[in-house]
Amino acid sequence: MEAKTVYFERSGQENTSEVLRIAGQRAKELGIKTIVVASTRGDTAAQAVEALEGFRVIIVTHSQGFREANANSFTEENRKVVESKGGVIYTGTHLFAGVSRAIRNKYDTYVVGDLFASVLRLLGDGMKVVCEISIMAADAGLVRTDEEIIVIGGTGRGSDTAVVLTPVNSQDFFDLRVKEILCKPRF
Repeated sequence: MEAKTVYFERSGQENTSEVLRIAGQRAKELGIKTIVVASTRGDTAAQAVEALEGFRVIIVTHSQGFREANANSFTEENRKVVESKGGVIYTGTHLFAGVSRAIRNKYDTYVVGDLFASVLRLLGDGMKVVCEISIMAADAGLVRTDEEIIVIGGTGRGSDTAVVLTPVNSQDFFDLRVKEILCKPRF
């Protein structure tokens, strides 16, 4: 099998439209029906449900209180757009953070979740994100672990990375395999 990988000169949101186009095209070629997308404030989510019409689009965002106590970063306006287009929004604790981040913040030390995240970032921030959110979606029962999906993530805001993978549950982390890298920053 031969497949194309696109490398972006820079990371960040300037690549979002192209990432969504590439992901949608490859999903059609492979017969993939589900695309999982990371989004913090919902801007990328709103773009994704528009660009990926006809696919099951699952948006993964971080837990309430992540940046500020009792506050949700995902805007109500973007939530309405996503839901009106049939998108599903999952709000949850980052797989590699949660209690690990609490230990790091309180005791100024790094633990396993931090190490996993740092190793995956060797391939780019977006690669860490796509692995993390695919597992979060699987743990939430939103994707099956026996079907390929496309997962989209990024560096900071917007999207710059897309992969094909078969998700696993968190307890099976070491069985996760990225099958195709569709695009990512070259950095």
